[in-house]
Amino acid sequence: MNDSAKVSQAFRAAFPVTVPILAGFAFLGIAYGVFMNVSGFGVGYTFLMSLLIFAGSMEFVAVGLLLGPFNPLGALLLTLMVNARHLFYGLSMLEKYKGTGWKKPYLIFGMCDESFSINYSANIPQNIDRGWYLFFVTLLNHLYWVAGATVGGLLGSFVRFDLAGLEFVMTALFVVIFVEQWMKQKVHHSAIIGIGVSAASLILFGGERFIVPAMIAILAVLTLTRKASERKAAEAEEGGRA
Repeated sequence: MNDSAKVSQAFRAAFPVTVPILAGFAFLGIAYGVFMNVSGFGVGYTFLMSLLIFAGSMEFVAVGLLLGPFNPLGALLLTLMVNARHLFYGLSMLEKYKGTGWKKPYLIFGMCDESFSINYSANIPQNIDRGWYLFFVTLLNHLYWVAGATVGGLLGSFVRFDLAGLEFVMTALFVVIFVEQWMKQKVHHSAIIGIGVSAASLILFGGERFIVPAMIAILAVLTLTRKASERKAAEAEEGGRA
């Protein structure tokens, strides 16, 4: 198979799994674009920020940072706190990104929550190039966000929207992704740990500060129970073959 056929085949495999992200990013991206507009930023700023930052909630926070006093250290610390979960995403993707060549820097830059969810749990067919598949999932999600934000920036100049409650779109999207992954897997050990630890962290630390402690605890528990989890998965696979 030649290179162009590999690329085309990987794109056709990646696009369908990103369609739910398209729906979520279209709404939330438009909301971000409108927010940028009403905050006094033109569509050019909206396009560049969505293209070059691509950090979801941090892009909303960045609007306040740009309008406030110059404080680069504060901006750095706030960014680390808001996006600290990506440290754990990166550790989880070390093996996945091996051997991807020149695509790896972009895969690292473009890894958002949604791309991580898809790429980490992807069952890529053997005839599909893994590097190109991961690349297209990341690129398509990036383009959806940029397009939604740019459209919102344009619409914000002409139309006024009531954006109350729109952020729930992404919550609903993650529920859909979780349910889909649950149905794909025969063993739900990791998912149950994730739910249990997250719920406990939410109770202990509150809604504003539970994400980083939850990520640390989930990583620790999964590391300690890794062998048992792998054994259960192997047993389930053997049972399915029988």
